Amino acid sequence: MIQKTYPISMEIAGNTALWTRPDTGDSPCSYPAPTYSAVRGLFESVLWGPAVLVIPKKVELCAIPQFHSYATNYGGPLRKNDSVKKGNNYQMYATVLLDVCYRLYADVIPNPDKSKMPGRALEWDRKTTSPGHAYQEIFNRRLNRGQSYATLALGWSEFTPSYFGPFRDTTHVCENLPDIQIPSMLRGVFQQGYSSHYQALYDTDLCIHKGVLEYPERSDCR
Repeated sequence: MIQKTYPISMEIAGNTALWTRPDTGDSPCSYPAPTYSAVRGLFESVLWGPAVLVIPKKVELCAIPQFHSYATNYGGPLRKNDSVKKGNNYQMYATVLLDVCYRLYADVIPNPDKSKMPGRALEWDRKTTSPGHAYQEIFNRRLNRGQSYATLALGWSEFTPSYFGPFRDTTHVCENLPDIQIPSMLRGVFQQGYSSHYQALYDTDLCIHKGVLEYPERSDCR
């Protein structure tokens, strides 16, 4: 039986973004486009619900990628013990993107694994004849109102969007952008969604073609 899907989409733009490449270590460098899990996180920041699965399909670049050096004072738990005790920060350098704009696309399906759902989600799922369709309708209402479940972020939490919402007429896909090859791209680290364990997976041999990055379909992860 073919699983019925419910499409959702949104536009998001901002002054700065960082879609971290894990291979760049403690001086992170951004991918030219958001990862699969980052796109899913942006949709779920507008409306999160464990009774459904949000499956990212593609992202359209509506601004040419511009890389820029960025420095910030880091005060997190990854500092050396002595620095933590003395309250000392250290400068972290990164290569970020400037003036980004994307159109994001995803499909929504009911979550087939109900064993990990919290009680309220199970109750909502039992009362809803079509969880995917319900999510789609609620998501679109919230998007049109500018409402969100959590603060949206373009990678790092301090990189908040200047716009998120329905597609704007003034926005256009960069169809003349030269192909950008991405040999390896992080797909995600929590593959089963709610309460899952760490398991990093990568997609390989991706390409941004005519301004569009399509995420491969995989059966081994959410």
